Amino acid sequence: MYEKILVPLDGSELAEVALPYAEELAGKLGSEVTLLHVCESSEEQYHHMHQLYLQKMVGVTKRGAKKYLAKPDAKTITVKSAVLPGHPAEQIVDFAEKQRIDLIVIATHGWSGIRRWVLGSVADKVVRATKQPVALIRAKGAHHHTFAEATLNKTLLPLDGSKESEAVIPYAEELASGLEGEVVLLHVVPPPSPVYAVVPGETAQIPYTQAQVELLKVDAGSYLEKVTNSLKDKHIKVRSEVRVGNTAHEIIKLADEVHADLVAMSTHGWSGISRWALGSTADKVLNGGNTPLLLVRSPGVTTK
Repeated sequence: MYEKILVPLDGSELAEVALPYAEELAGKLGSEVTLLHVCESSEEQYHHMHQLYLQKMVGVTKRGAKKYLAKPDAKTITVKSAVLPGHPAEQIVDFAEKQRIDLIVIATHGWSGIRRWVLGSVADKVVRATKQPVALIRAKGAHHHTFAEATLNKTLLPLDGSKESEAVIPYAEELASGLEGEVVLLHVVPPPSPVYAVVPGETAQIPYTQAQVELLKVDAGSYLEKVTNSLKDKHIKVRSEVRVGNTAHEIIKLADEVHADLVAMSTHGWSGISRWALGSTADKVLNGGNTPLLLVRSPGVTTK
Protein backbone atom coordinates (compact mmCIF):
# COMPACT_ATOMS: atom_id res chain seq x y z
CA MET A 1 0.00 0.00 0.00
CA TYR A 2 3.02 2.26 0.49
CA GLU A 3 5.44 0.41 -1.77
CA LYS A 4 6.10 3.31 -4.16
CA ILE A 5 6.16 6.92 -2.99
CA LEU A 6 6.49 10.03 -5.15
CA VAL A 7 7.82 13.32 -3.76
CA PRO A 8 7.60 16.31 -6.14
CA LEU A 9 10.32 18.91 -5.47
CA ASP A 10 10.81 22.36 -6.93
CA GLY A 11 14.23 23.17 -5.50
CA SER A 12 12.98 25.05 -2.45
CA GLU A 13 13.41 24.26 1.23
CA LEU A 14 9.68 24.68 1.67
CA ALA A 15 8.95 21.89 -0.78
CA GLU A 16 11.54 19.70 0.95
CA VAL A 17 9.49 19.51 4.16
CA ALA A 18 7.80 16.51 2.53
CA LEU A 19 11.04 14.53 2.53
CA PRO A 20 11.24 13.44 6.20
CA TYR A 21 7.83 11.79 5.91
CA ALA A 22 8.92 9.84 2.85
CA GLU A 23 12.16 8.97 4.65
CA GLU A 24 10.30 7.44 7.59
CA LEU A 25 8.13 5.34 5.28
CA ALA A 26 11.17 4.21 3.30
CA GLY A 27 13.08 3.28 6.44
CA LYS A 28 10.29 1.58 8.38
CA LEU A 29 8.12 0.16 5.60
CA GLY A 30 10.72 -0.38 2.89
CA SER A 31 9.00 2.02 0.50
CA GLU A 32 10.70 2.97 -2.76
CA VAL A 33 10.94 6.77 -3.11
CA THR A 34 11.06 8.73 -6.35
CA LEU A 35 11.95 12.42 -6.30
CA LEU A 36 10.45 14.33 -9.22
CA HIS A 37 11.17 17.76 -10.61
CA VAL A 38 9.14 19.19 -13.48
CA CYS A 39 10.75 21.84 -15.68
CA GLU A 40 8.42 24.30 -17.30
CA SER A 41 9.46 25.72 -20.66
CA SER A 42 11.12 28.75 -19.06
CA GLU A 43 13.35 26.43 -16.97
CA GLU A 44 14.48 23.97 -19.65
CA GLN A 45 17.89 25.62 -19.94
CA TYR A 46 18.51 24.65 -16.31
CA HIS A 47 17.71 20.95 -16.85
CA HIS A 48 21.20 19.82 -15.87
CA MET A 49 21.13 21.91 -12.69
CA HIS A 50 17.83 20.29 -11.71
CA GLN A 51 19.37 16.86 -12.24
CA LEU A 52 22.30 17.75 -10.01
CA TYR A 53 19.90 19.05 -7.36
CA LEU A 54 17.87 15.85 -7.39
CA GLN A 55 21.02 13.72 -7.20
CA LYS A 56 21.96 15.62 -4.07
CA MET A 57 18.49 15.14 -2.59
CA VAL A 58 18.61 11.41 -3.36
CA GLY A 59 21.63 11.17 -1.07
CA VAL A 60 19.94 13.28 1.59
CA THR A 61 16.81 11.10 1.47
CA LYS A 62 18.77 7.85 1.70
CA ARG A 63 20.65 9.09 4.75
CA GLY A 64 17.43 10.26 6.34
CA ALA A 65 15.71 6.92 5.72
CA LYS A 66 18.58 4.96 7.27
CA LYS A 67 17.89 6.66 10.61
CA TYR A 68 14.65 4.69 10.81
CA LEU A 69 16.15 1.28 10.18
CA ALA A 70 16.11 -1.11 13.13
CA LYS A 71 19.54 -2.26 11.93
CA PRO A 72 21.77 -0.25 9.56
CA ASP A 73 21.65 -2.95 6.87
CA ALA A 74 18.18 -4.30 7.68
CA LYS A 75 16.63 -3.09 4.44
CA THR A 76 17.78 -1.72 1.12
CA ILE A 77 16.87 1.95 0.75
CA THR A 78 15.79 2.68 -2.82
CA VAL A 79 15.56 6.33 -3.86
CA LYS A 80 15.24 7.35 -7.50
CA SER A 81 14.93 10.67 -9.30
CA ALA A 82 13.38 12.01 -12.49
CA VAL A 83 13.34 15.36 -14.27
CA LEU A 84 10.50 15.90 -16.74
CA PRO A 85 9.51 18.82 -19.00
CA GLY A 86 6.00 20.22 -18.98
CA HIS A 87 3.35 21.55 -16.62
CA PRO A 88 4.08 20.51 -13.00
CA ALA A 89 0.63 19.31 -11.94
CA GLU A 90 -0.06 17.44 -15.18
CA GLN A 91 3.31 15.72 -15.18
CA ILE A 92 3.05 14.75 -11.50
CA VAL A 93 -0.37 13.18 -12.02
CA ASP A 94 0.67 11.45 -15.25
CA PHE A 95 3.91 10.12 -13.77
CA ALA A 96 2.12 8.82 -10.67
CA GLU A 97 -0.41 6.94 -12.78
CA LYS A 98 2.08 5.46 -15.25
CA GLN A 99 4.50 4.38 -12.53
CA ARG A 100 1.67 3.07 -10.34
CA ILE A 101 2.69 5.24 -7.41
CA ASP A 102 0.99 4.28 -4.14
CA LEU A 103 1.32 7.66 -2.41
CA ILE A 104 2.18 11.20 -3.47
CA VAL A 105 3.77 13.23 -0.68
CA ILE A 106 3.71 16.93 -1.54
CA ALA A 107 4.17 20.23 0.26
CA THR A 108 1.20 22.58 0.19
CA HIS A 109 3.39 25.67 0.01
CA GLY A 110 6.63 25.84 -1.90
CA TRP A 111 8.18 28.05 -4.52
CA SER A 112 7.71 27.00 -8.13
CA GLY A 113 9.31 29.69 -10.23
CA ILE A 114 7.47 32.87 -9.19
CA ARG A 115 4.42 30.96 -8.00
CA ARG A 116 3.66 29.09 -4.80
CA TRP A 117 2.21 25.61 -4.57
CA VAL A 118 -0.89 26.87 -2.88
CA LEU A 119 -4.47 25.72 -2.84
CA GLY A 120 -5.59 26.47 -6.38
CA SER A 121 -2.13 25.82 -7.83
CA VAL A 122 0.10 22.74 -8.19
CA ALA A 123 -0.72 20.83 -5.00
CA ASP A 124 -4.44 21.55 -5.31
CA LYS A 125 -4.49 20.53 -8.98
CA VAL A 126 -2.71 17.28 -8.13
CA VAL A 127 -5.23 16.54 -5.38
CA ARG A 128 -8.15 17.17 -7.71
CA ALA A 129 -6.82 15.15 -10.65
CA THR A 130 -4.94 12.15 -9.28
CA LYS A 131 -6.41 8.77 -8.43
CA GLN A 132 -3.55 8.08 -6.01
CA PRO A 133 -3.67 8.87 -2.29
CA VAL A 134 -2.00 12.17 -1.47
CA ALA A 135 -0.26 13.24 1.73
CA LEU A 136 -0.27 17.03 1.96
CA ILE A 137 2.49 18.41 4.17
CA ARG A 138 2.06 21.94 5.44
CA ALA A 139 5.11 24.03 4.69
CA LYS A 140 3.86 27.53 5.38
CA GLY A 141 6.44 29.36 7.47
CA ALA A 142 8.46 26.17 7.95
CA HIS A 143 12.13 25.47 7.41
CA HIS A 144 13.47 22.09 6.36
CA HIS A 145 15.52 21.57 9.50
CA THR A 146 12.44 21.93 11.71
CA PHE A 147 11.02 18.79 10.10
CA ALA A 148 14.16 16.69 10.62
CA GLU A 149 12.37 14.62 13.26
CA ALA A 150 9.00 14.38 11.53
CA THR A 151 7.08 11.29 12.59
CA LEU A 152 3.83 9.55 11.76
CA ASN A 153 3.22 7.87 15.09
CA LYS A 154 -0.31 9.11 15.77
CA THR A 155 -3.04 9.18 13.14
CA LEU A 156 -6.41 10.86 13.61
CA LEU A 157 -9.00 8.95 11.59
CA PRO A 158 -12.38 10.72 11.18
CA LEU A 159 -15.23 8.44 10.13
CA ASP A 160 -18.91 9.18 9.51
CA GLY A 161 -20.22 5.62 9.34
CA SER A 162 -20.33 5.48 5.55
CA LYS A 163 -18.48 3.00 3.36
CA GLU A 164 -17.01 5.96 1.51
CA SER A 165 -15.35 7.35 4.62
CA GLU A 166 -13.98 3.89 5.48
CA ALA A 167 -11.86 3.79 2.32
CA VAL A 168 -9.00 5.32 4.30
CA ILE A 169 -9.00 2.71 7.10
CA PRO A 170 -6.54 0.27 5.44
CA TYR A 171 -4.05 3.10 4.94
CA ALA A 172 -4.24 4.08 8.61
CA GLU A 173 -3.97 0.42 9.60
CA GLU A 174 -0.77 -0.12 7.65
CA LEU A 175 0.82 3.03 9.04
CA ALA A 176 -0.05 2.07 12.60
CA SER A 177 1.16 -1.51 12.13
CA GLY A 178 4.38 -0.72 10.31
CA LEU A 179 5.29 2.30 12.42
CA GLU A 180 3.96 0.87 15.71
CA GLY A 181 1.77 3.91 16.05
CA GLU A 182 -1.64 4.81 17.44
CA VAL A 183 -4.96 5.50 15.72
CA VAL A 184 -7.49 7.94 17.18
CA LEU A 185 -10.97 7.45 15.76
CA LEU A 186 -13.42 10.34 15.58
CA HIS A 187 -17.11 10.52 14.75
CA VAL A 188 -18.70 13.97 14.72
CA VAL A 189 -22.42 14.25 15.41
CA PRO A 190 -24.20 17.36 14.12
CA PRO A 191 -25.39 19.76 16.84
CA PRO A 192 -29.03 20.56 17.49
CA SER A 193 -30.01 22.61 14.45
CA PRO A 194 -33.12 23.60 12.55
CA VAL A 195 -34.60 21.55 9.75
CA TYR A 196 -37.29 22.81 7.45
CA ALA A 197 -40.79 21.49 7.05
CA VAL A 198 -43.12 22.93 4.44
CA VAL A 199 -46.67 23.55 5.66
CA PRO A 200 -49.45 25.30 3.74
CA GLY A 201 -48.44 28.90 3.19
CA GLU A 202 -45.17 28.87 5.18
CA THR A 203 -41.90 27.11 6.02
CA ALA A 204 -41.45 26.28 9.69
CA GLN A 205 -38.20 25.51 11.50
CA ILE A 206 -38.23 22.35 13.60
CA PRO A 207 -35.00 22.05 15.64
CA TYR A 208 -33.43 18.73 16.53
CA THR A 209 -33.84 18.07 20.21
CA GLN A 210 -30.99 17.31 22.57
CA ALA A 211 -32.51 13.86 23.05
CA GLN A 212 -32.18 13.17 19.34
CA VAL A 213 -28.56 14.28 19.40
CA GLU A 214 -27.90 11.94 22.34
CA LEU A 215 -29.31 9.05 20.35
CA LEU A 216 -27.00 9.92 17.48
CA LYS A 217 -24.08 9.93 19.90
CA VAL A 218 -25.00 6.45 21.13
CA ASP A 219 -25.18 5.15 17.57
CA ALA A 220 -21.85 6.77 16.76
CA GLY A 221 -20.27 5.21 19.84
CA SER A 222 -21.49 1.76 18.85
CA TYR A 223 -20.14 2.21 15.35
CA LEU A 224 -16.71 3.32 16.56
CA GLU A 225 -16.59 0.43 19.01
CA LYS A 226 -16.87 -2.02 16.12
CA VAL A 227 -14.06 -0.28 14.24
CA THR A 228 -11.98 -0.14 17.44
CA ASN A 229 -12.37 -3.87 18.03
CA SER A 230 -11.40 -4.60 14.43
CA LEU A 231 -8.18 -2.60 14.83
CA LYS A 232 -7.39 -4.13 18.19
CA ASP A 233 -7.71 -7.59 16.64
CA LYS A 234 -4.82 -6.52 14.39
CA HIS A 235 -2.80 -5.46 17.46
CA ILE A 236 -3.14 -1.77 16.70
CA LYS A 237 -3.24 0.74 19.54
CA VAL A 238 -6.51 2.63 19.17
CA ARG A 239 -8.95 4.86 21.00
CA SER A 240 -12.05 6.74 19.92
CA GLU A 241 -14.07 9.88 20.54
CA VAL A 242 -17.56 11.07 19.65
CA ARG A 243 -18.02 14.82 19.46
CA VAL A 244 -20.87 17.19 18.67
CA GLY A 245 -20.34 20.13 16.37
CA ASN A 246 -19.11 21.18 12.96
CA THR A 247 -17.25 18.27 11.39
CA ALA A 248 -14.20 20.13 10.06
CA HIS A 249 -13.88 22.24 13.21
CA GLU A 250 -13.95 19.20 15.48
CA ILE A 251 -11.39 17.35 13.36
CA ILE A 252 -8.98 20.27 13.52
CA LYS A 253 -9.60 20.78 17.23
CA LEU A 254 -9.02 17.14 18.19
CA ALA A 255 -5.94 16.86 15.97
CA ASP A 256 -4.39 19.73 17.93
CA GLU A 257 -5.51 18.36 21.30
CA VAL A 258 -4.05 14.88 20.82
CA HIS A 259 -0.98 16.17 18.93
CA ALA A 260 -1.79 14.05 15.89
CA ASP A 261 1.02 13.59 13.38
CA LEU A 262 -1.44 12.97 10.56
CA VAL A 263 -5.14 13.33 9.77
CA ALA A 264 -6.22 10.54 7.42
CA MET A 265 -9.49 11.09 5.54
CA SER A 266 -11.57 9.82 2.70
CA THR A 267 -12.37 12.61 0.26
CA HIS A 268 -16.00 11.64 -0.16
CA GLY A 269 -17.48 10.76 3.23
CA TRP A 270 -18.97 14.16 4.07
CA SER A 271 -18.93 16.08 0.80
CA GLY A 272 -21.72 14.26 -1.00
CA ILE A 273 -20.13 15.20 -4.33
CA SER A 274 -18.15 13.31 -6.92
CA ARG A 275 -14.81 15.10 -6.67
CA TRP A 276 -12.42 16.73 -4.23
CA ALA A 277 -13.95 20.18 -4.33
CA LEU A 278 -13.39 23.42 -2.54
CA GLY A 279 -15.89 23.65 0.29
CA SER A 280 -15.71 19.97 1.22
CA THR A 281 -14.78 18.89 4.74
CA ALA A 282 -11.39 17.70 3.56
CA ASP A 283 -10.70 21.09 2.02
CA LYS A 284 -11.76 22.90 5.19
CA VAL A 285 -9.45 20.70 7.25
CA LEU A 286 -6.60 21.40 4.84
CA ASN A 287 -7.19 25.15 4.95
CA GLY A 288 -7.81 25.46 8.68
CA GLY A 289 -5.77 22.67 10.21
CA ASN A 290 -2.20 22.46 11.45
CA THR A 291 -1.51 18.79 10.74
CA PRO A 292 -0.35 16.89 7.63
CA LEU A 293 -3.35 15.49 5.78
CA LEU A 294 -3.64 12.12 4.03
CA LEU A 295 -6.45 12.07 1.46
CA VAL A 296 -7.67 8.80 -0.04
CA ARG A 297 -10.20 8.82 -2.84
CA SER A 298 -13.23 6.65 -2.12
CA PRO A 299 -14.09 3.86 -4.57
CA GLY A 300 -16.43 5.10 -7.28
CA VAL A 301 -15.29 8.73 -6.98
CA THR A 302 -14.13 9.94 -10.37
CA THR A 303 -11.81 12.77 -11.32
CA LYS A 304 -12.83 15.72 -13.45
